[in-house]
Amino acid sequence: MTSFLQQAFNGLVSGGFYALLALGLAVIFGMLHVVNFAHGAIYMLGAFGAVVLQDTAGLGFWWALLLVPLTAALAGMVLERLFIHRLAALDPLYNFLLTFGIALVCQDLLRMKYGAQSRPYDEGPFPGSVDLGLFDYPAYQVFVLGAAAVVCLAVWLLLTRTRTGTVVRAATERPELTRALGIDTGRWVTPVFGFGVALAALAGVLAAPMRAVNSGMGADLIIAVFAVVVIGGLGSIPGAVVAGFAIGMLQALGNLYVPVLSQTSVFVLMAVVLLVRPAGLFGKEEHAL
Repeated sequence: MTSFLQQAFNGLVSGGFYALLALGLAVIFGMLHVVNFAHGAIYMLGAFGAVVLQDTAGLGFWWALLLVPLTAALAGMVLERLFIHRLAALDPLYNFLLTFGIALVCQDLLRMKYGAQSRPYDEGPFPGSVDLGLFDYPAYQVFVLGAAAVVCLAVWLLLTRTRTGTVVRAATERPELTRALGIDTGRWVTPVFGFGVALAALAGVLAAPMRAVNSGMGADLIIAVFAVVVIGGLGSIPGAVVAGFAIGMLQALGNLYVPVLSQTSVFVLMAVVLLVRPAGLFGKEEHAL
């Protein structure tokens, strides 16, 4: 039972990273219909941003948690204006190839600068462990789980309980009708892209104290994150969150009981879900693969 609970907590923590990354992808796809393959590279840049702030400016975790997502959001908005916006009228494959190329460039530039070895980072603002009754669990990982849950809840409340969220959802689901009502949907595109990018950078900062910070960390994660988005439903906010935590649990428990299948289980689940429901668990039929 202790081993099961420990692995379940490990799965929830991993699921928190999946949920944050998938949430950013879902927001971007829902508004722009762009499959942002650079999302894993942004996650990697977020972790490296925390390391660079610590090494060069002496700024700790909390400063990185504030500054890195803000910087990533601004860079994402510039990227959207300069490149992605110009390809919006073309086949979506062009933006997919563009973001794939951006991811490769970012990885190679960091590999040239810092090499392929992992960079060290402090253990985070919460050292030690927390007594959870049957076992002790690292305090920082408990914080990560809580932070991921709070951010997911905040994004859901923003999109469902505010006027801004209502406009964004309307522009996502019925852009022609929204424009007919006199709302300029175009001016929301760039901030939404920046917001999705900021979520990926935030996940990277959270990962820095507990994951190996290297140029390949985003590439190792992005394929599984895309599977999470497909399972939850392209563009679906609840689907991204639910599927993210579910896949984290599935992989963690798979590591405990069937290690040889733990990494492939997510793709087996994706195949089953698409056979039963091509649009994903929470997706809409027009977004079906």
